[in-house]
Amino acid sequence: MITKLRSVHTFVYAAIAGGLLLAGCQEELDQIDNFTYPSFAEASNPKILSTAPNGTVLYNGGFGSSIAPDLTDPSVFYLLTDRGPNAAGVQANSIIFGKADFTPQIGKFRLVGNRLVLEQTILLKNAAGQLLTGLPNPVGQGSTGELALDLNGQPITPSADGLDSEGLVLMPDGSFWISDEYGPHIVHVDATGKTIERINPFGSGTGGRTIPKVFAKRRPNRGMEGLTITPDGKTLVGLMQSPMYNPSSSAVSGSTVIRILTFDIATGATKQYVYLMENASLTGCSEIAAITNTTFLALERDGDYGGSPTKPSAFKRVYKFDLAGATDISDPANAETGKLFNGLTVEQLKDKAGLQTAGVVPVTKTLVLDLLTDISPVYPHDKAEGVALIGRNRLAISNDDDFGVVDNGQNGFASKILPATGKVDLNRIYFVPLKSPLR
Repeated sequence: MITKLRSVHTFVYAAIAGGLLLAGCQEELDQIDNFTYPSFAEASNPKILSTAPNGTVLYNGGFGSSIAPDLTDPSVFYLLTDRGPNAAGVQANSIIFGKADFTPQIGKFRLVGNRLVLEQTILLKNAAGQLLTGLPNPVGQGSTGELALDLNGQPITPSADGLDSEGLVLMPDGSFWISDEYGPHIVHVDATGKTIERINPFGSGTGGRTIPKVFAKRRPNRGMEGLTITPDGKTLVGLMQSPMYNPSSSAVSGSTVIRILTFDIATGATKQYVYLMENASLTGCSEIAAITNTTFLALERDGDYGGSPTKPSAFKRVYKFDLAGATDISDPANAETGKLFNGLTVEQLKDKAGLQTAGVVPVTKTLVLDLLTDISPVYPHDKAEGVALIGRNRLAISNDDDFGVVDNGQNGFASKILPATGKVDLNRIYFVPLKSPLR
């Protein structure tokens, strides 16, 4: 087994799944393709994060919201947490945080046989070097309308630095770009996790740059779930999880329209495109990964468990899509609802027929992988949230284990037991060979 690829500065980078993989040399692709990967690897024995009042243990797993392969070592992967364990409170829109001071973090994991070994934890920090939390943002700065509560039911003050991190890009200099579900925010942090720049629709971030105002219409907790970078290293590409509430929740009922955002790192220039998810009942898209400067992978799913006897029709698929030929739906006026088509927002057009009537061409997409039929013996998780293309024809797919807990429906937590295994959910990376190479 190889343990190192050549020095990163001598090759052209290809962006994949929020990370960069050396792909400018045939030899490097050969080395990666010949690396021995298990069918899956598991991060076992996570540390205890906290204990709920009812005795439920909350683990410091939680990694897997996004995955970024290391630039030089095929056995190393960076995995991202979200805002931390949470459950619904009794009050309307209230959220109980299992550990109010939890800091969103990046874990550096090494593949050792079929185990994922945590070698380093990178805690996210603001521009002043203070630890971030996953607490909701104040009104006007990315608020989801949620009332944050601690385990004792006491209100917690919102945080302007709060981040519900979901998308991850590893850069050649060791820094990271991260997208989130609050603002949505796009945050650039250095190798230690300290914020270099924070970009959002409100202009309240670090550095003064913004993304279009329409992205503030994101559905609460369904923000910019996926983030990647083009192989030339110039453009970030973000994928929203679900149709945005634009102009309102009721106005877009039944919509399958999801926005794609491209962000030129040097100039801040943006473009927008439409991705159509398969049906309106799905949770939406959990991740995006670049193949070329115009082609990408999208991980599309529902919220059901794989292998569940009660819901055998769960949906978890990876699609390849292409921006070429798709309509740029950007709004030069930067209105809060974005560009209108026949007086409607693009979300109100709802489906292929509605888009066609308005003259809007969505991205083209084709099925690459069905996790529920192409992974053997069974894919047991509910939240497939990270995908990376490694080598020519293998996907690495990570799951969000929710820190080993779920909402118990009674103002508290319960252990997250997978129906297919009868065990508490843990972070895994699945290594799935494809039938046809993508590069």
